[in-house]
Amino acid sequence: MDFKLVSDFKPKGSQTKAIADLLAGMKKPHATQTLLGVTGSGKTFTIANVIAKVNKPVLIIAHNKTLAQQLYQEFKEFFPENRVEFFISYYDYYQPESYIPSRDQYIEKDAQINPQIERMRMAATASLLSRKDTIVIASVSAIYNVGNPKDFHLMGFEIKKGDNISRKKLIEKFVKAQYERNDTELASGRFRVKGETIDFVPGSHVNTMRIEMSGDEIERVVELENTTGKIITQIEYYFVYPAKHFVIPEEKLLRAIKSIKKELKQSLPHLEPLEEHRLKQRTLYDIEMIEETGFCKGIENYSRHFDGRESGEKPFSLLDYFPKDSLIIIDESHQTIPQLHAMANGDRSRKRNLIQYGFRLPSAYDNRPLRFDEVEKYLQEKETIFVSATPSEYEKKTSQQVVEQIIRPTGLIDPIVKVRPIQGQVNDLQKEIKNVITKGFRALVTTLTKKLAEELAEFLAKEGIKTRYLHSEIDTLERTEIIRQLRLGEFDVLVGINLLREGLDIPEVAFIGILDADKEGFLRDARSLIQTIGRAARNADSQVILYADKMTDSMKAAIHETNRRRYLQIAYNKKHHITPKTIIKPIREQTTIVKDTKHIPKADIPVIIKQLEVAMRKAAERLDFETAIELRTQVKHLKERLEKT
Repeated sequence: MDFKLVSDFKPKGSQTKAIADLLAGMKKPHATQTLLGVTGSGKTFTIANVIAKVNKPVLIIAHNKTLAQQLYQEFKEFFPENRVEFFISYYDYYQPESYIPSRDQYIEKDAQINPQIERMRMAATASLLSRKDTIVIASVSAIYNVGNPKDFHLMGFEIKKGDNISRKKLIEKFVKAQYERNDTELASGRFRVKGETIDFVPGSHVNTMRIEMSGDEIERVVELENTTGKIITQIEYYFVYPAKHFVIPEEKLLRAIKSIKKELKQSLPHLEPLEEHRLKQRTLYDIEMIEETGFCKGIENYSRHFDGRESGEKPFSLLDYFPKDSLIIIDESHQTIPQLHAMANGDRSRKRNLIQYGFRLPSAYDNRPLRFDEVEKYLQEKETIFVSATPSEYEKKTSQQVVEQIIRPTGLIDPIVKVRPIQGQVNDLQKEIKNVITKGFRALVTTLTKKLAEELAEFLAKEGIKTRYLHSEIDTLERTEIIRQLRLGEFDVLVGINLLREGLDIPEVAFIGILDADKEGFLRDARSLIQTIGRAARNADSQVILYADKMTDSMKAAIHETNRRRYLQIAYNKKHHITPKTIIKPIREQTTIVKDTKHIPKADIPVIIKQLEVAMRKAAERLDFETAIELRTQVKHLKERLEKT
């Protein structure tokens, strides 16, 4: 099936030429290109048009979960008839296994897996192995070990109406595919047996599949609605993929156990007596568990043995599920590429102590994310497009062409950038914020330190300005809700240290204040300044003020690039008689409750408590006790903060 783009919009501004240039560039085999698209120019829509034309599986890698989630929603809307999947880390909580020699403290791996995300990851790999019209939106977890795709497909099996197979043989197939038998409660990756009926929930599905047998024949296969049990559809053919990514054929299991024992024998002589005893005891216990159940805690650390890889050889990752004729999109590449660089080194340094002190075999090193040179080989084999408003030298150097997308479909131009002295910056900032609020818009303010951000938020709140502070400890989904509240006007100013990583898309923002803009370094280099300035480019009345006492090279570069873009945009609008219009973007419904209260200045707490208490009573009245409890907890935390002051 081909990709079918569904949209009420047509390419405008620079989009038409960018789409044509990218498609022309892809006529060369293994082409690497960069789409330099300014903020608000519709880069996602441009990429969607390219995908619709090339008709090949697509991997889109984003640098954080928030951005990945945003892209997933957008591409689901663009391609409702095709497979759009989501592949991010499935841990709600993750504490990796580690050892601290100075304290002689071993910390066992502790993790909480989100079953919904695990199901979505399974759906992503199942779609890739069964359909060409698949788009996978992933975080950098795409380069982590997920097991051999050949084994994943091999351990699956077909079920067809009319097939001759015994019930016992069918149950054995489910067990080998890592499905857990549970005759009382069905869930993803489980099956149950009642007489001649076998119900199962695929690892990638929500609904129940039912196999009805008559003796040794499959009489009927149906899909049931999960809550009501009603038949959704009858199925002639279905391929059952394994319940987990790490599945091991029996012959590989026996070979792996032999290989693990051999490595253990080779490793023990190099350890001190205590470490030798520790490693021997742990490894032999793991081997026994694998022999008896096919699984052990931390089995991924033996993945090299199961895969039959040599020491140092790259592990299998999501990238291996894509055919060679695929398209890879690296979104916000100026941030994603450095992350891909850093993953493997961080993982290796943590495992060094575990191996040195006898907690793990040396082969644990090979359960790792891909090194960047390994990632590059995938990029070179496939079509690759880097997407960024500020691509780094790496993208420019490796691309056959850089396609610029400067003109926005809305006619919006980059904001006016002004430089004002640091002396009196807070008072000037306050005046500008009040002015923008009077016009019905919002403001963003960036500082260099957490302390200054908190103090500024408190000061503005005391001055009667509804302000919140976005800090690094707030959960990803809660950050999205705080941004939603800003758009709704529940508060007017958002203060933070780094307002780039959130994937902010707020048309209501008409002013950005950057404090201490002349302090060269992280978040004040040219690339970061251009990105921050771009956050105000979705509003026709926007401006940005850099508070600084000197003009740094980064400031000069950022202002020069912004002015260059403004010149091109103004000239285009004049030629085509376009009047810039602020983007009107719908605000999504609330998806989560903000549990963290640290973002609320103390001066605003009494008013917020009253609002939460009203919301709590309303939730209780409509019998939504879960929400009421969450709100009550927030009220309790806020009252505790007030008592401490």
